[in-house]
Amino acid sequence: MDSLNSMVVFVQVAETRSFVAAGRHLGLSASAVGKSIARLEDKLGVRLFHRSTRSITLTAEGALFLQRCRRILAEIEAAESELSQAAGRPAGRLKLSLPIVGSLILPVLGDFMQAYPDIQLDLDFSDRVVDVIAEGYDVVMRAEPPTDSRLSARKLGYAYSIAVASPDYLARYGEPKTPEALTQHACLHYRFNTTGKLERWVLRGYEEEQELTLPTTMICNNIETRVCFALRGLEIAMLPDFSIREALAQGTLREVLGDFACHRNVFHLLWPASKHPSPKVRALIDFLSARVFQPEADNAGRAAIGRRS
Repeated sequence: MDSLNSMVVFVQVAETRSFVAAGRHLGLSASAVGKSIARLEDKLGVRLFHRSTRSITLTAEGALFLQRCRRILAEIEAAESELSQAAGRPAGRLKLSLPIVGSLILPVLGDFMQAYPDIQLDLDFSDRVVDVIAEGYDVVMRAEPPTDSRLSARKLGYAYSIAVASPDYLARYGEPKTPEALTQHACLHYRFNTTGKLERWVLRGYEEEQELTLPTTMICNNIETRVCFALRGLEIAMLPDFSIREALAQGTLREVLGDFACHRNVFHLLWPASKHPSPKVRALIDFLSARVFQPEADNAGRAAIGRRS
């Protein structure tokens, strides 16, 4: 049991890179955390961390030991989950990596927390491509197709890209009728956090071989800013349909260049492959699969793209 407790402390320090933060999470003092790590290093006969007054980093031996510890603790947690499954109560901490699509996922996660009060969510919103297993994530949501054979996957649904502007903007500057006309308009762009590149506006005729160079009136790295500024009549923005569904229905935003729309992203849930996923993981996957993309909305979007094909 002492060894297991030491592993828990070690993993927490490795993830937070701080004795203080690890102790705060575990309900221990920083001094107690430091002594636990020192005893573990003495027992193993290796140094697990490089320590300085400014940072704590893993040694090569520490990185190897971290992978082993995560596997051991995951197996213990899985065993505990199997026992809790008998009582029908998914419980425990769930570490999730999610893209920056708050308007899509946050309401559903709120409902999930109400439905499963014994599950504690640890959320990381980022467009960074994480290593699900090495970084200890339970579930990841991404807009890229799954490529890692170590992971199981389930398709959530599609998000369709729509160019929109406010009625006020269109009244002042006119409505572009062709993609080329966008060069005379203010355009609001999205920048990927991981690469620093701007997201391409994929329009029919400008999908692969041709590149449409658009004005960069403004650049940001989230959806909410683009929705806000489009609603205020500042620019034309290319946005996922889920983020502007209500605005389109209310008429505060209008679709432009609808005949040229042709782009969609498919979202997947990814999790470490296992014959018996823990109850909490199954609960989350089933919950999100049933609620993130409403079938009628997904079908409507697919039909709209189909009509333009």
